[in-house]
Amino acid sequence: MLAAMNGVLGDHLEASGNPLAIPMRLRRGGRALRLTPKALAASVPDATGDLLILVHGLCMNDRQWCYQGHDHGAALARELGMTPLYLHYNSGRQVSRNGADFAELLERAVAAWPVPVERVVLLGHSMGGLVARSACHHAETRGHAWRRAVSDVVFVGTPHHGAPLERAGDRFERLLAISPYSAPFALIGRIRSAGIQDLRYGRVHDSRAPRAGSDASTPLALPAGVRCHAIAASTQRAGDADRAAARPRGDGLVPVASALGEHPDRRLDLRIPASRKWIEHGSGHLQLLGSAAVYRRIRASLARHDRARRDRRGT
Repeated sequence: MLAAMNGVLGDHLEASGNPLAIPMRLRRGGRALRLTPKALAASVPDATGDLLILVHGLCMNDRQWCYQGHDHGAALARELGMTPLYLHYNSGRQVSRNGADFAELLERAVAAWPVPVERVVLLGHSMGGLVARSACHHAETRGHAWRRAVSDVVFVGTPHHGAPLERAGDRFERLLAISPYSAPFALIGRIRSAGIQDLRYGRVHDSRAPRAGSDASTPLALPAGVRCHAIAASTQRAGDADRAAARPRGDGLVPVASALGEHPDRRLDLRIPASRKWIEHGSGHLQLLGSAAVYRRIRASLARHDRARRDRRGT
């Protein structure tokens, strides 16, 4: 409930100094990590040089990566020897503000890590993918060391080009405001945090439209030199999707094209290679967290590049 409240009202909670506002932390097992060398050595005795940072979505928290008994992070730790850390944050804040703070947090964590960091992988579900993109952008502009260690970013159900439900809410709010009789009810529609409003067009940085009512935004490319992977879900079964003339419908929240970073405007298309895009058929948005097929896809992608890296080192 606290995570949901922050997703809807988190920007207001923070601005008003409300103690219910969630502070950003890296956590393991639901416990915040102190980012000093001594504290990390004690709290993460199994630390490796391969860091996996999991970033949850809107109105969720770090514990919800465990879905129906499965946790992508824990499974990758067992099978690939990665060390998972879970970001816990106020998802109602502006995405770019969360991205900036996330970048600073990772810089501190990597500097204090008990062993040399060789590789950083970011795994973001839903809004978490936008926060990860924003963090990479801020790290590049500030020259953070951790950015150079990023090998892969995996987007799972991330609305790169927005979520229609938020756009529908915005249009409804504008319609209500037209009439002086219905205008007071528009105030109810405005109870949507900055984070939710950023989902309208998948905004990941501070650029805003040049005039009121404009939907224009400045595109931001994916981080350079990083292998980016996009996993989408469709509630349609594979056979039904094959028979459909158009792109299969989305996961109930995010359209397939948005999750894959595809857009008819070449300025906005993220150009993720086809070999790194995949659709999970017969699945919903939250089911991506517990899907065995999604996990196998993530594991295969990360293991393949991990083997190549080890071969180059001769190990």
